Amino acid sequence: MFATPGIAALIVLIYLKPQEFIPGLAGLPLLYVVLAMAAFGLVLDLRLGHAKFDPPPHWPYVALFAPWCMASYLTTAGGAGFPSAALDLGIICVLFLILSLGVQSFRSFETVMGSVLFSSMFVAFVCFHQGLAPLGCAVQEGAELESLRPDGRPCERSEECYLGDAEPGAEYQCERQGLFGTVSVGRGRVRYRGVLKDPNEIALAIGAAMPMHVARLQRRRSIFRYLLLVVSVLVIAATIVFTQSRGGTLVFMAVVAVYFVRRFGLKGALAGALLAAPLVLLGGRSGSEATDSADERTDALAAGIEMVRAHSISGVGFQQYTEHHFMTAHNSYMLAVAELGVPGLFLFLAIVYLSFKICYVAAKRYDKSEEARIAATWGTALLAGFAGVAVGAFFLSFTYHQVLWIYLGLSGALYVVIRRHDPSFKIALGLWEKVAVLGAACAFPLLMKIALRLKGH
Repeated sequence: MFATPGIAALIVLIYLKPQEFIPGLAGLPLLYVVLAMAAFGLVLDLRLGHAKFDPPPHWPYVALFAPWCMASYLTTAGGAGFPSAALDLGIICVLFLILSLGVQSFRSFETVMGSVLFSSMFVAFVCFHQGLAPLGCAVQEGAELESLRPDGRPCERSEECYLGDAEPGAEYQCERQGLFGTVSVGRGRVRYRGVLKDPNEIALAIGAAMPMHVARLQRRRSIFRYLLLVVSVLVIAATIVFTQSRGGTLVFMAVVAVYFVRRFGLKGALAGALLAAPLVLLGGRSGSEATDSADERTDALAAGIEMVRAHSISGVGFQQYTEHHFMTAHNSYMLAVAELGVPGLFLFLAIVYLSFKICYVAAKRYDKSEEARIAATWGTALLAGFAGVAVGAFFLSFTYHQVLWIYLGLSGALYVVIRRHDPSFKIALGLWEKVAVLGAACAFPLLMKIALRLKGH
């Protein structure tokens, strides 16, 4: 009740990062203020009896994951930079905590899901507009190629930006310039700001939010919601094409596949593939740029395998991957096992698996019940969203990303809300499931090594 407004505002703030384009908000510690507001609301709800402490099943694994990350950092990097690393980890853990406990009714749950949907579509529309915008000169600020500031002059090639009113000594790129000072990267790959400044992460975030439109339509059918669904899917698909993200195309396909398989069985997978075929043909990069990117990612994975070989238990340390290779893993699971060792990957996979299990069991258990259809509807929506996130995370260093932990927290919220109405709903990680997850954690580096060998690396 009292926590819901703070949680919704927190999600919007993380996705939109308004302090980066609204001058009056620049420099304000909004994230910490809103986190505190949501936490205070949760305390009030618990104190007044609007909420009860009923932690979801992945809580023990999150409680072990955080100290394991910190221990790995301290044993490898020492105390240098520890406060910053602890803060980054603390934010995602508190985010999970507040989301998984602070939402205790389906009304609050739909409000929070609405904030995720609104934020995702805001980003999608900004990037869609950017993809249709003309090219313009952008000044590169700092050493990172992604740090670009538009200067307002049109261009067709980067060389043109050095003529006329060029800033002395400035480095220029010719990119698409969108709303709120957003600028594309890599010759037209659309992107946003803040935690979603990477085109691949945008494709994942907006693709994973698509099932929420379907759930809203299933909850209340109307012409407006049908039209909104169609327009939103088209915008999301076009924006994924504009990101030129091959992983984003797979995210879209995974989300669609869940609904088609659930509705039509295995035959639905073929129908979903046909629906997504245009996106496959239009999306992603090609040519030498795509080849170079694939080679770099292959090298990064190979470096990760060497890290696992040398530090299979402790890992090289939380946030230490780039201390051993010039770029990050571009694979969330490789990042986890390389930095945190096999125990760290086991904990991470257990958290992800339980999130999937909550959604799957809810979708299956309540599908035939009219009274509990809301649980099945949102269970299916989150299951589809998680499928997209899990697929996208295979191509991104998303292990500690705030958007991923929002989705993990949402699965916990769904569990808690369902249990308020049905106390018999219980999810746990059984013994054989633990063995299977541990086996997956141990086998993953070996399977990746075999895959790289088959590619000739």
